[in-house]
Amino acid sequence: MGKRDDKIAQYTAEAKKLGLSISADLIEKVTVGLGPSIYKKDSETIACGQASELETVRKNFLQKKLGLTEDDATLDAAIKKVCETMGTSNRNKYRALFYALLAKEFKKESVYA
Repeated sequence: MGKRDDKIAQYTAEAKKLGLSISADLIEKVTVGLGPSIYKKDSETIACGQASELETVRKNFLQKKLGLTEDDATLDAAIKKVCETMGTSNRNKYRALFYALLAKEFKKESVYA
């Protein structure tokens, strides 16, 4: 197994541990889509307490990648919901799982088809 396969296995195990209903297929596709960012500790996770990071998720992922046109309040509410779903005390909110949950929230899994 390569490094990427190790990451996919790690994220799949984490999703099971947190009780997240994300298919292994979606986890794999989101992970591949994130490219080399998954190998850097800082970019691999999302800090829900960091406003600038959440703004980046809204602009670069929800609006650019998923093509959403909902207002910022709606998008921010979805981001907050995912933060809570992954656990406010959980320090390892992996970007791949975070993005997969957001894609599911907005029924945009097809972006990764």
